[in-house]
Amino acid sequence: MIIKQVSVFVENKPGKLAAVMNTLAQNDIDVSALSLADTADFGVLRLILDQPEKGRQVLQDSGVACKINHMVAVVMDDVPGGAAGAIQLLADHNISIEYMYACIGRVSGKALMVVRVQDYKRAEEILEANHAAVMSPDEIYRITT
Repeated sequence: MIIKQVSVFVENKPGKLAAVMNTLAQNDIDVSALSLADTADFGVLRLILDQPEKGRQVLQDSGVACKINHMVAVVMDDVPGGAAGAIQLLADHNISIEYMYACIGRVSGKALMVVRVQDYKRAEEILEANHAAVMSPDEIYRITT
């Protein structure tokens, strides 16, 4: 399924990452997944939040530069080779993965990863046609009803 990721640009200084995470916590926004990659002066914090639009807004209001990207949520068996099969499926259809990381989910025996690709709609169609992506955004965001 296609989900929203909040990409946050965080200055590489003590306390800056803590401030981002505290802003989310103070606004009752839950983190399902995160990835942090750094450069010399800034890091890119990629977040899957239970309320991505609200998360983006509260971070921007606090003076943090961020944006929303579309990602593909891939569900696979939590066994050796589970990720390899999903990645190979995308490769077989000439879809290049820009980056990916693991995600917390609520499906017993399954593993989740979020994947950034250029053509996320086509990737979703291929994965769904091959029974690889079966979770709704609410399940990825871990929203309870």
